[in-house]
Amino acid sequence: MRETMLQDTAVAPYDADSDDKRVALGLVTEAFAEGCLDGLDGDCMAQAALFAAFQELVATYGEEAAASYAEGLPERIRSGGFTTALQH
Repeated sequence: MRETMLQDTAVAPYDADSDDKRVALGLVTEAFAEGCLDGLDGDCMAQAALFAAFQELVATYGEEAAASYAEGLPERIRSGGFTTALQH
């Protein structure tokens, strides 16, 4: 069940309609902005956030499921799944 839940999210966009996910994203975004305001490089914050996220995914779903999830990221990135600003 856990592996299936993780794999389902690998192909679906982030479900911003979920109240819990919306709140969680807001908290992460605030922490990211606060770190940048404290002088931490945005790249450093991004890498730390990714590390923490994958650490949690591995702890929750296991290494194989987390690796399978990560395999879908290149296509999601290239298709604009994480793009928030208009591109020129």
